[in-house]
Amino acid sequence: MLDTTSIRKHFPIYEQHPDLVYLDSGASSLKVKTVIDKMDEYYTKYGVNVHRGVYNLSHQASEEYEEARDVVANFINAKAKEIVFTKGTTSALNLVAASYGLENVESGDEIIVSELEHHSNLLPWQRVARIKGAKLRYIPLDTEGRITVEGFLSVLSPKTKVVAITYVSNVMGYITPIKEIIKIAHERNIVVVVDAAQAIQHLKVDVKDLDCDFLAFSGHKMCGPTGVGVLYGKYELLEKMPPLELGGDMNDDVQLYDATYKVAPYKFEAGTPPIAEVIGLKEAIYYLEKLGFDNIQNHVKELADYAIGKMKAIDGVTVYNPTAETGIIAFNIDGVHPHDAATNFDENQICLRAGHHCAQLVTKWLRCVGTLRATIYIYNNKHDIDTFIETLINTRDFFKQF
Repeated sequence: MLDTTSIRKHFPIYEQHPDLVYLDSGASSLKVKTVIDKMDEYYTKYGVNVHRGVYNLSHQASEEYEEARDVVANFINAKAKEIVFTKGTTSALNLVAASYGLENVESGDEIIVSELEHHSNLLPWQRVARIKGAKLRYIPLDTEGRITVEGFLSVLSPKTKVVAITYVSNVMGYITPIKEIIKIAHERNIVVVVDAAQAIQHLKVDVKDLDCDFLAFSGHKMCGPTGVGVLYGKYELLEKMPPLELGGDMNDDVQLYDATYKVAPYKFEAGTPPIAEVIGLKEAIYYLEKLGFDNIQNHVKELADYAIGKMKAIDGVTVYNPTAETGIIAFNIDGVHPHDAATNFDENQICLRAGHHCAQLVTKWLRCVGTLRATIYIYNNKHDIDTFIETLINTRDFFKQF
């Protein structure tokens, strides 16, 4: 397992909250000190705009910003020109739907999604289908709630134009057989959009190996800053897509009644970008790569198995995804609303997510009002899990009184 004693020294929040049991990394991970320091360096030493000034400070900021693009590209095995910086996964997925989707989906076409999708990868495609007269098709989940190749094949048709699918479910924690699905889709010239927001911090993502057409993720899920995300797109697709936001720094030549735009990725980055956040994201990538993704996966899986093993022995607790691979545990205490339970956990400095997790279709599939969700990451240890289990039992017993 990872040395969490050493790792916690890299996360300043533990200095302020030494007894914190943080089990909500699926919503947002804690921030590593090198990220914070790098953002402070930008603001204190060269905190000016990029791509515009002809003076030295602007040149330095621009170099740092574009170096981050190179780092992100190398991180997922892409080319720098295929990396678009956004404010998060949500804006990246909306960009694909509103630009590629509205330009290419036609009446009668079909868009394949799943009930595991985060709203960010569902609602934009609902809108595309509504505007263009297309149809959404849902991959049937198996009895565990997983996306399978067989389920995908059952909704695939000659009318399928786009597949928009999660790499890892943010509620169930299952890894989608994404590479196999992409291969089948490409045999039929179908474009595949991958939501990797819950995968990027756990798995070594290689867009060339996956052969996905688009892939999106956020910095704040991977020990990086909030307010920054990444859209990867195959360049031949990005090149043909119209920009959504028009304004400063994305145009090439402006005339009285028309304008031309820069090439991708710059035509998609109108206005002042999240400069400090992009530069901070670079440091988060360095940090995770130094830990090693095999080590991260093994650590998270060992703790999750430890937690689930204990939870299975507790009467009155339902675990919905005991075979999940990525440290996400969705559960409920019988007869207790998840929001009420989460409040009780908070009194013991245990941070959990409660509700539908911006994925209401999953909650409906599970036939419950919502779930509690514990997500395990690199700074968690067995003491965290033991504290969580003890509080889980106490919470169950407390609500039994009423």
